[in-house]
Formats: sequence, C-alpha cells, structure tokens
Amino acid sequence: MPLIVMCGYPCSGKTRRANELKAHFEEKTGREVHIVGDAALDVDRNNVYADSQKEKNVRASLKAEVERKVSKDNIVILDSLNYIKGYRYELFCLIKHAQTPHCLVYTLTSDEESSLWNKNRDAAEQYSRDTFDALVRRFEAPDSRNRWDSPLFTVLQDDMLPLEAISDALFRRKAPPPNQSTQSQPLSSANFLYELDKITQDVLMAIFNAQKTSVPGDLVSVPGATEKVELSRSINMAELRKLRRQFISYTKMHPTEKTGQIANMFVQYLNKSLH
Repeated sequence: MPLIVMCGYPCSGKTRRANELKAHFEEKTGREVHIVGDAALDVDRNNVYADSQKEKNVRASLKAEVERKVSKDNIVILDSLNYIKGYRYELFCLIKHAQTPHCLVYTLTSDEESSLWNKNRDAAEQYSRDTFDALVRRFEAPDSRNRWDSPLFTVLQDDMLPLEAISDALFRRKAPPPNQSTQSQPLSSANFLYELDKITQDVLMAIFNAQKTSVPGDLVSVPGATEKVELSRSINMAELRKLRRQFISYTKMHPTEKTGQIANMFVQYLNKSLH
C-alpha cells in the first residue's frame, strides 16, 4: 500500500499533519496506518543531527523500517525531516521496487516561524540553535518537476490538508513501473559483459574529463545516457573506479536484456551513491 513522505523544516508541523492523515485514512479506508519516524526510534535530535554519521544511520534505520512496513494492506507515513534530495530519491526507488504509489506532503514554513515554534516547545523537545540553523541551511526543498518529489502537496500553517487529492494520488493512480535499476532481468546477450565494461568505462572518463571545467552542482552529460550525473562535489578517479566495480558486480548478478539502458542505470547508481 502507499507511502506518504512528510517533508519540511524542523518544527514545521509535520507530525501534526501525519497524525491528521493517519486519523483520516484509518476512518475512511479501514486500513492500518503506520507512522514511521524519529519518535519511534527515540532519536536524540541534537545528538544525531549534529553528527553526519549518526544521522546517516538514522536515515538508514527509517528506510529499513519503511521497507518492512510497506505491504498490500498497510499505509505508511514517514514522519521525518526527509530534507535531502538524494534520500527522497532512494525512497522513490524503494516504492518503485515495491510497485506501490507514493506522494510527498511538504509543510512549508519560514525559518522564522519554525524557529518560534521550536522555542515554544518543552525544553527536552527543542532543537539547539546551532542544530536548527544547520538543518535549515542544508534543507533541499522538494520540486514537483522531480519524479521522486511528485505528486507534491504543499501545505501552509493554516491550510486544510487536501485529503481528497492525496487520496486520489494514493489510491487512483498507478504505481510507478520498476525501472531497469530496480528490476532484475534475465541475461540474453552474449556481448553483455563487454558492453557493461566499455559503457561504464566511457561514463567514468566523461565524468573525469568534465570535472576539469565544471563546478559542484553541475549536471554532466555522459555517452549513451539520457539522464545526467549530478556532481555535488569533486570525485577522484579512485572513488569512481570503486563505484564502477560495485556497479559491475551488482549488474552481473542482475543483468538486463537491454544493453542500451546500462548507461542510464550507471548514472542512477552514481547519483544515488554520491549524495
């Protein structure tokens, strides 16, 4: 069943909206609604969100819990910051693999509003000023033009939730089809390993050469791919080769019949791994 991903600044009303959605869908559908979030993991927010490795571990735990909960009978709401574009893309890949619809609910506030709400919380539930400011700076706002951020429902503080529209998005829309990077295909081309090696090497060289004139944030076109590599930082050849080896090992285990898709698959893998 569908996944609802909450997104917004710290103290922007995500949990309140998640509870509204839970109550609505339990009443209207009779289905079990699971809220997965920081509270269930008993996250010490000022400790976790000030340490990138601890935060990464929490995100992995939340994603794993979503994967366990998503089923044909349940609705899952992920109530967390979900402020990183790459993480939202990972969740999108998860629901494509599970072949279930999803949507994003963005609780839009100004940083001043959220900061005031943070100060009005009990001391034990507040973000420290440094942690709050850092999270606001790092926040990557959702964009409905990105398939992983769509359908997108933006909700202001005093808005009513568009419950009917959200319901339509979840129950009357087809799940996104699994793509070549999330669905295993039988190997049929005797030329597959040669193509895999050549295509991934060409992509690597294109990225390496592009970095001589590009800056972080640029989108790099590579041979054979319609999708572009998102260069969020400088990547040395050693790291690129390591990612290529990992991709080749995975793809040998899950080969595709369409060698023309290898470049796009590799770009998807790189974008996921580098963010």
